[in-house]
Amino acid sequence: MLLTVSHTTRYVFADPVAHGLQRLRLKPKTTHGQEVLDWHMELTGARGEAGYDDHHQNHTALVSIEPGAREVVVTCRGNVRTSDNNGITGAHGGHMPLWCFLRPTALTQAGNRVRALIASVDADRSDTLGFLHALSSAVAAQVEYVPGATDAKTTAEQALAAGKGVCQDHAHAFISAGRLLDIPMRYVGGYLRMNDRVDQEAGHGWAEAHVPGLGWVGFDVSNAISPDERYIRVASGSDYAEAAPITGIATGAGETRLDVHLSVSENLLGQRQTQSASGGQQQ
Repeated sequence: MLLTVSHTTRYVFADPVAHGLQRLRLKPKTTHGQEVLDWHMELTGARGEAGYDDHHQNHTALVSIEPGAREVVVTCRGNVRTSDNNGITGAHGGHMPLWCFLRPTALTQAGNRVRALIASVDADRSDTLGFLHALSSAVAAQVEYVPGATDAKTTAEQALAAGKGVCQDHAHAFISAGRLLDIPMRYVGGYLRMNDRVDQEAGHGWAEAHVPGLGWVGFDVSNAISPDERYIRVASGSDYAEAAPITGIATGAGETRLDVHLSVSENLLGQRQTQSASGGQQQ
């Protein structure tokens, strides 16, 4: 599937910014199940200072906010060809050893709610993959999907206590439970082409578990499936905080308003052109 993404993030500041830095994780990589054909990022009110791959191998851009700016706009556009690998991204690689993905974080620290969640799952724990699917269903049953019910600082325990949240909360509860059972887990942020709309309010988040014999396997708790060709992986980390698309600081900015415009669509014209070109080469 050929997917086209247009993603604009706008920060509007009440006062002129004296100094500001932002870390952007907005550029996907070519990896298992996806090929980045082109990707462009435009900045208004800020300028690029450095680009690097972080400790989770995420493409990262460090940008500075122009002094006196009242607005910063980050626009990303690109095309990514994807395939369905049944959610499997494969063997572990990179600088972080697997045991690092067993460590609890502030957002995934397990408490009584997570322990009760695990106890509620009636499945064979020796069948890791089967148990994880059952765990995913249990999280979805206990945390109703309610946009706006939580924020980026909500923990897995808090979401389970409230009984509502969004994809980030589903992933954190799932990750917290998995780590408590000594299964390496990580958070993934990216894009999802939805079946009923092109324009969306935000990007998407899900989890990956390291399963013996398969490597990293994705679980989208909110949609009760493993990621398929409709998904684009952009960044991963121990939790949302390490995979967040934009983080940073701005001094002197005052109250800040955030607006996000995102569209993810299937590029049928480009797909047909690619297929036509491939057919021509074979003749």
